[in-house]
Amino acid sequence: MTNAQVSVKQLGAGVGRITLPLPTGPRHVHCYLVEGTLFDAGLGFEAPLWRDLGVERIAITHFHPDHVGGAEAAAAESGAAVYQGGLDYAQCERVWGSHDWPERIADWFLTHGVPEPIAHELIEQGHAFASFVRFAHDPELLYEGSELDGWSVLELPGHADGHLGYLRDGVLVGGDHLLARITPAVGLYPESRPDPLGDYLASLERTAQLGLRIVYPGHGEPIEDPAGRAWEIVEHHHRRLDDVAAALGGEPRSGFEVSLAVFGAELPPQQRRFAVAEALSHLERLVREGRAARGGDPRAVTYTAP
Repeated sequence: MTNAQVSVKQLGAGVGRITLPLPTGPRHVHCYLVEGTLFDAGLGFEAPLWRDLGVERIAITHFHPDHVGGAEAAAAESGAAVYQGGLDYAQCERVWGSHDWPERIADWFLTHGVPEPIAHELIEQGHAFASFVRFAHDPELLYEGSELDGWSVLELPGHADGHLGYLRDGVLVGGDHLLARITPAVGLYPESRPDPLGDYLASLERTAQLGLRIVYPGHGEPIEDPAGRAWEIVEHHHRRLDDVAAALGGEPRSGFEVSLAVFGAELPPQQRRFAVAEALSHLERLVREGRAARGGDPRAVTYTAP
């Protein structure tokens, strides 16, 4: 291992948990090594010597930087093939493999009422990890129903449109689909599925019905009551939907204005970015439930009570 911040712990049943440091957020991310399969590869900011750990194949849960950023290096060092969801890889290329993404997402935030100076600050913060991200190009693509070394591949959209989970014998390696102490962010972004919160609620209900024994998450401790935790997060989002609905009235409000009402005005840029995207995912779910109406025009989207 390269430094004291990287740790490897055996969790039992042949599951090795590799914890890597992050410069922000939860300050750590977990990868898992089970019988030669490495699930996720961290940010690439700090990493162990992958070749010393017996990595034979690499399975990515989703394209967020702290899960995919180290994939190219891990593959090069270990000689292992990388496997990633088909939709997830397409979005990975779009976000981390293009030059115009910061401008496109800045335009997106402007469309949803974020003042221009704040929009560019949000993008600068949100793209801060871009220089670290070295995803693996042209991976082997996985889809719902694929198999990888005895693991069944599940598509669990919500936290990311193409988020995958890997299921075997009641064990789910779940990335950020299910976390024990925090609720995974669910945001609406440009060129994404139109109802990410609806997707996530359906994924959570599916998870609760799988009869899982344990979930190994990307952050925090293993979840030993996956069904219970899934239903807790469902209830959390129902309460949040009520909060967002209560922020609407007869006067049009932008997603940015709703985020101020629901999450408060005092947030640092990175958290405001998530707050706007999260407000939008809830607003779009409310539109589909008939509890909100979308208006304005393509350059200035607003929402009102129905």
